[in-house]
Amino acid sequence: MRDVYVIGAHTIKFGKYLDKSIKDLAAYTVTSCLKDANLDKKDIQALWFANSGWGYSHGQDCIRAQVALRPMGIDAIPMTNVENACAGGSTAFHHAWLGVAGGLYDITMAVGAEKLYSTNKMKVFAGFLGGLDIENIANIIANISFYGMTEQDKKEMLAHIQKYAAFAVKDKNKKKKKITTKDRLIEYWDMFKVYIRLSDAVGSKTVMKMRKLSSGDHSPFMDVYGFAARQHMKKYGSTIEQLAVIASKNHFHSSLNPNAQYNFLVTPEQVLADRMVTWPLTRAMCAPIGDGAASAILCDGETVKRLGLVSQAVKVRASVLGSGRERSFDDIDIGERLSRIAYEKSGLGPKDVHFCEVHDATAYGELHQAEALGFCREGEGGILAESGATKIGGKIPINVSGGLESRGHPIGASGLAQIHELVTQLRGRAGDRQIKGAKIGLAENGGGALGQEEAAMCIHILEAPSK
Repeated sequence: MRDVYVIGAHTIKFGKYLDKSIKDLAAYTVTSCLKDANLDKKDIQALWFANSGWGYSHGQDCIRAQVALRPMGIDAIPMTNVENACAGGSTAFHHAWLGVAGGLYDITMAVGAEKLYSTNKMKVFAGFLGGLDIENIANIIANISFYGMTEQDKKEMLAHIQKYAAFAVKDKNKKKKKITTKDRLIEYWDMFKVYIRLSDAVGSKTVMKMRKLSSGDHSPFMDVYGFAARQHMKKYGSTIEQLAVIASKNHFHSSLNPNAQYNFLVTPEQVLADRMVTWPLTRAMCAPIGDGAASAILCDGETVKRLGLVSQAVKVRASVLGSGRERSFDDIDIGERLSRIAYEKSGLGPKDVHFCEVHDATAYGELHQAEALGFCREGEGGILAESGATKIGGKIPINVSGGLESRGHPIGASGLAQIHELVTQLRGRAGDRQIKGAKIGLAENGGGALGQEEAAMCIHILEAPSK
């Protein structure tokens, strides 16, 4: 296997792009990534393209890379379409790495592009169901009570809401939108369209029951995260206040990141007072939906020298892709299992990592991954965050980009946005959020849910350019 380097990386600012297409977003990041590597599009020998929702949202079920990139003049070369739920971008990166490491190509590219915003909100949340075993959805619905709250959980949630009500931020200038009859009709029509589509796939009776999975305005994954957080709190004594520290910290980090979807500060008290999504997770602890695109260009060592890019070439010390397995909640999880492989391949350990980007679809996700990746002992993820160790300037800064919670989470682009943050930090070009002396960075990105853990996950370990 050859050594592989990242010589180009880019992400657009994540957010709402209702007037732009996947083709537009892909073109923005590909053009800038090529510029970062000082390459022409004709230099790319093979490309992997990550996207999850283009088929469901606009019917582009197949040949997504070819459709998205031909308008900008990228064609003829091998293109592989990647779908691995939220781990799609990092999976594309893994295969681009594999193409170079295995000697098949000298220069490869990974691109991720996603549009989640839609005027039909019901369609957006229904689309998340594709990250589950859709043919087994009836059994999942039947067992949903397993993730439900106990009476004690409900009491604790109500007590919490009352305790922090005084900290809730109210915008006095914001006028409550009046819901018209036309608005209601549009909403019902949107619901009907989603109902018809899902009925064709799983049957009308099942669809009626599926409201339990996507009630309100959150995906079923939030309920799973909420359950896991409650179990952690009961077993180890972690607290909702610790989760609020994590969320507030990530909002601070994203305030320093011009590419982040959210650039505003939120205090821990405001996080705690925000609308409850599922106990103990408030809205500020959960990743928003958004649109975005990110990319990376990889090559071998000889090509780095030939191009004169040694000073900006970030070495890939490890690239690991794995799938979830059937296990109990108490057994070793996918993050810990794959990180051990990544550490072994890189010849490094948790203590050698200077910073990391983890898949924090919720604040609890960050807490859990801090433990799984070995940055603290099991049960002490909340304590680690509370100590300030995971903030810029701390012992092990986590999600300096703002993470999914605050940088944003456009599914197919998220993993490559993590790579962009690692590359930017390791090159020493992160500006106000730069981590001093950063030499080793790690990215963990999971996707989908089967049983007790993510269906897919990638872990990458990168090293700063040699001076």
